[in-house]
Amino acid sequence: MMKDDLTKYVERRKRVDTKFAGNYESGYQDFKVGVLLRQAREKAGITQETLARRTKTKKSAISRLENHAEDVRLSTLERVAHALGKSLRIELVEA
Repeated sequence: MMKDDLTKYVERRKRVDTKFAGNYESGYQDFKVGVLLRQAREKAGITQETLARRTKTKKSAISRLENHAEDVRLSTLERVAHALGKSLRIELVEA
């Protein structure tokens, strides 16, 4: 069975980043949020620059969100979702 890209990335990152390995679950959730944001942007067919303009921020801020989405504010997620023509939904699930 071939490993998917996400599994390969996680394994590689755990080997080189002890902080990430020690806090894998929270690190994974941060990574997952960033991936979801990037996928939504790409599906909308817009660049980081365009999204930055729509959210009145800089391209570097969008890049940070997509690559290191830790401690992101809900208001920021709402602004990005709105700029992508989406709405934000937060769901609490059993652990």
